Amino acid sequence: MSAEARIKELGIELPPPPEAGGVYQPLVRVGNLAFLSGHGPCMDGKTYLKGRVGENLTLEEGQAAARQVGLSLLATMKRELGSLDRVARLVKTLALVNSTNDFTQQPQVVNGFSELFRDIFGAEAGVGARSAMATNVLPGGIPVEIEIIIELKD
Repeated sequence: MSAEARIKELGIELPPPPEAGGVYQPLVRVGNLAFLSGHGPCMDGKTYLKGRVGENLTLEEGQAAARQVGLSLLATMKRELGSLDRVARLVKTLALVNSTNDFTQQPQVVNGFSELFRDIFGAEAGVGARSAMATNVLPGGIPVEIEIIIELKD
């Protein structure tokens, strides 16, 4: 099943792609790879979830924020590529989790993103290599920032 059809089947509605927050390209193609700049949990193209996991956000709220980052990345991919069906596979994910010093479940937070991509693209194409790291602050106080590399079909 195609990614576009799977999104419809799952009843997922993508938010508007986020507005650029600096001087960068949201997606850069190099051959059959596309590199997506870091995205946060953008709700409507300009409003972001805020918080710090382990302080004022629970693990589950962090997972929901990571899922929202995935939706923002999908929205950017769709705008820049025209269709999510052009994605061959997720290659690499780099995730940063704004968390307290004693919070150690960053990989579980990022599962909110990874499960979304697995559900849309399938276990083979939607699960790639991944790093999940802690940080003490992220831009604007967001709880999660994720950048990805994808392989394109054409």
